[in-house]
Amino acid sequence: MGRFKRCDYAQGMFIPVFLEEQLMPGTLEYAIHNLVEKHIDLSIFDGKYSNDETGRLAYDPKVLLKVVLLGYSRGLMTSRKIEQACKDNIVFMALSCSQHPDHSTIASFVSSMGNEILPLFRNILMVCEELGLLGGTFFALDGCKLPGNASKKWSGTHKSLKIKKKKIEEKVLDMIRQQQDEDRKDVPVKDNLEMQAEKLNRQAERIGKWLKDNEPRTGSKGQDIKGNVTDKDSALMTTSHGSIQGYNSQALVDSKHQVIMHGEVFGTGQDTKLVPPMIDGAKANMGDDEYFKGKTLAADSGYHSSTNIQKCEDEELDAYIPDKQFRTRDPRFDEKRRVTRTHFSHKDFLYDHENDHYICPNGQVLGLTVKRYVSANTVYRRYRAKDCSGCQLKAKCLYGNSDGPKYLTIPLGPSGINHTKMMVEKIDTEEGRKIYQQRMPIVEPVFANIRTTKRLDRFTLRGKIKANIQWLLYCMVHNMEKIANYGFAY
Repeated sequence: MGRFKRCDYAQGMFIPVFLEEQLMPGTLEYAIHNLVEKHIDLSIFDGKYSNDETGRLAYDPKVLLKVVLLGYSRGLMTSRKIEQACKDNIVFMALSCSQHPDHSTIASFVSSMGNEILPLFRNILMVCEELGLLGGTFFALDGCKLPGNASKKWSGTHKSLKIKKKKIEEKVLDMIRQQQDEDRKDVPVKDNLEMQAEKLNRQAERIGKWLKDNEPRTGSKGQDIKGNVTDKDSALMTTSHGSIQGYNSQALVDSKHQVIMHGEVFGTGQDTKLVPPMIDGAKANMGDDEYFKGKTLAADSGYHSSTNIQKCEDEELDAYIPDKQFRTRDPRFDEKRRVTRTHFSHKDFLYDHENDHYICPNGQVLGLTVKRYVSANTVYRRYRAKDCSGCQLKAKCLYGNSDGPKYLTIPLGPSGINHTKMMVEKIDTEEGRKIYQQRMPIVEPVFANIRTTKRLDRFTLRGKIKANIQWLLYCMVHNMEKIANYGFAY
């Protein structure tokens, strides 16, 4: 039988540790250390400290920035987890010089970087430019909707929140009356009844304060927009996994090494007006007002709008932004799309030139109701039937408006210069499809890295400014990783 050396895992050891030796060249932590030490201007934090003569020594901003960036790169979003890592993890100890900033110091540092975060991001972007990591010719834009630190149940329009406040107040009155009745009957009052009433009172007061401090907001079509009591800047957005209360996180990405040129969060679920601020933000980051002149941009169909396309025209940017029906016109999808049509289209309706009306397949007359209206730079005319009840073909008729008389919308042509129509024609060309299909491999891996590898699944801070700080910190970590992998000097 063999003999083996004794193993005692309970024994203690004294090991000499040299902090700098824990940061191995080629690793992300090594890149973070060198970039913060040599390439980031930390003098922007000087104005926050006034303890030259009195007061306790402060933690160096470079130490706090290093541990936050490393924490985010390893999926540690909360300040408490980063604090613990500084005590337990040797790499965090090396970056912090064996200092142990507490979670409140870390949280305060992150949430107060509203004025400093963009200059820091630009410092790293300029390093990417110096190292030749930017191609500067082809860009892709996309976004992902992330939950914020806010509850959906506290969302609503001014009207609905007033109703909610009234119901809470009525419930409190009922509880008070119940308590008074039990007092008169000499019945022991429930211990938690008074606490529940106080809690509901605080909720009603919170809603009342929010209603007083915030004016009603209206959308582009005049409809009331829901606000949120816990985070007024966030929005209720629909995603593939259901509705969330949060922010639309955008990133403009260079094609060469997938470096993020600009990042920003928005309190809207729609992308139809986000190209202008993203383009302007990237130009400011690069310090060049004509940076995108003659370049190429690809974005998905959510960005297809006259506002976004017009911005690209103004910047002389060759954009490829398809509409939502572009795949239905793509011959490459014909085999998958060969399904028998079950509903009528406007081609199945007979037009009577003399009387200016249409006749449906069942012989019903659709009279003119709207002579001219403009939508998405296209002029339309609308016709409507008087009565579709009892029609045997109703199930096969036009989509929409199923309970009432059917209406038929006829496009007449463009209103002025139809930028959206020109974009549709551009995407439908063979060259347009070839260029647009490059979008996905450029931008989608960026969000996969941030959301899956770095585990950013929600924002922990409230308000657009603070959520934007977290998003840009993750964008910085992503770009630093590109420098570590392709920068050679790091």
